[in-house]
Amino acid sequence: MSTAAPLTSLPAVFAAFNRLTVLIVGDVMMDAYVWGKAGRLSPEAPVPVVNVSRTEQRLGGAANVALNVQALGATPLLCAVIGEDTGGTQLLELLRDKELSAQGIVRSAHRPTTVKQRILAAGQHLLRIDSEVETDLNPEEAALLQARYEVLLDRADVVIFEDYDKGVLSAGSIAHFIGLARQKGIPTVVDPKKKNFLAYQHCTLFKPNLKELREGLKLEFGDTDADRPQFEAAVERLREVLMPEIVLVTLSERGVFSESRQSGRSYIPAHLRMISDVSGAGDTVISIAALCVALGLEPPVMAALANLGGGLVCEQVGVVPIEKQRLLAEAMAANVLM
Repeated sequence: MSTAAPLTSLPAVFAAFNRLTVLIVGDVMMDAYVWGKAGRLSPEAPVPVVNVSRTEQRLGGAANVALNVQALGATPLLCAVIGEDTGGTQLLELLRDKELSAQGIVRSAHRPTTVKQRILAAGQHLLRIDSEVETDLNPEEAALLQARYEVLLDRADVVIFEDYDKGVLSAGSIAHFIGLARQKGIPTVVDPKKKNFLAYQHCTLFKPNLKELREGLKLEFGDTDADRPQFEAAVERLREVLMPEIVLVTLSERGVFSESRQSGRSYIPAHLRMISDVSGAGDTVISIAALCVALGLEPPVMAALANLGGGLVCEQVGVVPIEKQRLLAEAMAANVLM
């Protein structure tokens, strides 16, 4: 466990990231891409025929969060369940290629590795094929995952729950994992989805987006300034149900919102950018937020850094990790620590 000295400058904060170890538990997946040319329709059905020019496999889901944590200088430890299949083997190979530990990865013969295959031609996304299940882990898989988590937890400065509703995390395992972390004084940071939204009680930081906040609490409100009272009431309701220390809500093109009992509410507007692709922005936001929480930074500073990082990755096409030095330069220009 790292203990940070007072951090009074952004370079000191970014240097301190290098001392941190982050345990990431949740749904890992493979993002597979097939690029080609579509010059004609199939004689068998009214669909384009794509002549493949190249293919690529990338780490996705919780594994992309690990890539972002690594890019920020910290050490990521993945804890997840994958299949004993081709996708699982490819995922392990990619982890090795990226020098990411697979110590927390459980392989199972009873469920497939989540693979999302995208077919693209002439700059158009034609089709996505998902190979996955969303059922909860069986007792044997859950026990193996718990054992890996418990071994890795002692090495962690912060835990990220990366939930994509694929069944690796359940209400029972979430409560157990958060309870173990709290006993050891390790903060927990949550990137939720709908199914387990209300299971993350007593986490340190809870980070939904607006859609997830509406669906998770079954409330309706808009996303304009006129809807701010209803939005803030929803955040207060979230606090009553989950009792997190910090709430961080991503507001898409309107920036981010953070709230804690100590620092109050902060709205941080998005920076004007040329948006190319919003894919992976949430993974970057949760990675930056987790490192800031581990260092004990104030929530408005954490939110400002996460907001900058999420915007930066939107300028690039595809799911890509954050560039640490560019984030530092932008944060200094924006006087984030002031």
